[in-house]
Amino acid sequence: MEDKRTEKRKIGDAGENIACRFLVKRGFEIVAQNYSKKWGEIDIISRKGQKLHFIEVKTVSHAPYVSYETRNQDQYRPEDNIHPWKLKRLSRVIQTYLLGYKGVTCETDWQFDVITVYLDLKGMEAKIDYIEDIIL
Repeated sequence: MEDKRTEKRKIGDAGENIACRFLVKRGFEIVAQNYSKKWGEIDIISRKGQKLHFIEVKTVSHAPYVSYETRNQDQYRPEDNIHPWKLKRLSRVIQTYLLGYKGVTCETDWQFDVITVYLDLKGMEAKIDYIEDIIL
């Protein structure tokens, strides 16, 4: 069967799979991937302890790795592609999820995180930055 995904989609899917493995190694349970509604999508929903984590994954295969802590103002960061309209859509999807699933109550702790994945396709390596608890 022919894979009809675009190269961009293939890279994005690879980044999400790498992010899931990263999270599982750190004790997270993956609750859902690509939770989608008409008004938006959340790449990964995970749980660690009693807290839900809603995670946006940004993957690049062409930019040099720049860690979140050591970057300077002129360096490209994949997380810069999370614009205010994207945050608004994500917020709405998170609210939908929280209102619609069993086991989630108004006391359920949750946070929004971003994982950036830098893929080196030639070296078959990935570097990851995990940016936690972003305010929506």
